[in-house]
Amino acid sequence: MNIIIAGCGKVGCALAEQLNNEGHEVSVIDTNTQILQEATARLDIMGVEGNCTSYKVQKEAGIDEADLMIAVTNRDEINMLACLIAKKTGNCHTIARVRNPEYYQEISYIKEELGLSMSVNPELAAAAEIARLIQVPSALEVDTFAKGRVSLIKIQIPEKSILNQLSVRDMADKVSQKVLICIVEREKEIIIPSGNFVLQSGDYISVTIAMSEINRFLNKIGIHAKPIRNVMIAGGGTISYYLAKLLLASKVNVKIVEHNVDRCATLSELLPEAMVIHGDVTERELLMEENIQEADAVAALTNSDEENVLLSLFANKVSKAKRMVKITRTSFMEVIDEMPVGHIISPKNITAEYIIRYVRSRQNSFDSSNVETLYRLVDGKVEVLEFIVGSNARIANKEINQIDTKDNTLICSIYRNGKVITPTGKDKIKPKDSVIVVTTQKGINGIDDIVK
Repeated sequence: MNIIIAGCGKVGCALAEQLNNEGHEVSVIDTNTQILQEATARLDIMGVEGNCTSYKVQKEAGIDEADLMIAVTNRDEINMLACLIAKKTGNCHTIARVRNPEYYQEISYIKEELGLSMSVNPELAAAAEIARLIQVPSALEVDTFAKGRVSLIKIQIPEKSILNQLSVRDMADKVSQKVLICIVEREKEIIIPSGNFVLQSGDYISVTIAMSEINRFLNKIGIHAKPIRNVMIAGGGTISYYLAKLLLASKVNVKIVEHNVDRCATLSELLPEAMVIHGDVTERELLMEENIQEADAVAALTNSDEENVLLSLFANKVSKAKRMVKITRTSFMEVIDEMPVGHIISPKNITAEYIIRYVRSRQNSFDSSNVETLYRLVDGKVEVLEFIVGSNARIANKEINQIDTKDNTLICSIYRNGKVITPTGKDKIKPKDSVIVVTTQKGINGIDDIVK
């Protein structure tokens, strides 16, 4: 596809790199000469300097031939206007990053009036990811499929667990028939396990499971955790606002610590059920006075990566709280890789996943086996994709044991007519099924791409 990206900030650069790696023709528009030069020098993309809302600049970037315009500048108004001009000029598909909660309350109207193909709200998506982690306290990661009915959760097998020295094949008889192990991480090795693979204590495993079965499964394998009732949020930005709304709706107690007094006043008005504290999250005395040691979870969501890491490390020292840390700089993630900071939340990466899912879906729209959901796990080395099976798909109406899938590729869940199916070799794939696939293969755009 021919894709134009308006905005060459953190999200724009990440998108340009990933879309370029997937073989698309990418052009980037930005007003900053230095940023453009750095991006074009590092990536095989075209850079156009100028205002992305300018008809002339968009023409220079090739809007007449573009299939998709993605507007991810730091201003919602510019993103929406750039997409409107692109739609009128090039008649291409358009995606706008819209972050302001006031706009997002009216996003259905905005999408219809501007002809947007898709809108992305990184802060809301990040808040939803944190809320899922809080919903399943023992999980290291929680990703959802089939509109929230199927989960992929990552856990570590504890000592003396029933899973220790158990083969994947024996899982159904000895633990549960409703769980399938999809990924195993052992030291530096990533494995898509076969039935003969033997699990060990200390392995990190990712399993597909219905939401209703999670607690039963965790208790069975020796993982017990009390529900999270008290959450401390550091920073009062947009992610914090969205997260607090989600948690308060679930009857979780929320305490927000914010250094800007005006923002505190705004949050107190918007979130009357939350406790909003004016203070500096790097001050030990304040944190102790606000009982960080008794919090069930701490979300470090300030605009400073360094502050977020320091707070998480302090919470790890004084409490048993589950910790979530917002990190915006990719280079910083590598620095803290071995530190006990908790769960790293990257709005930039979440946004890229949403948009790449849409791009892949557009590529494969001819047979209706579209990418519905896409997650990249284990530093991007594994992809988990959800497809809706089209009637013309090669695997439609075949039993799984009749499908010659590519290496390191596993069909790990089927959702059909309100029922979650943990697949066996005898299960048949039917048109309109929602099928979840785990793979280390690259370039999987449609369900038929999993076949050799």
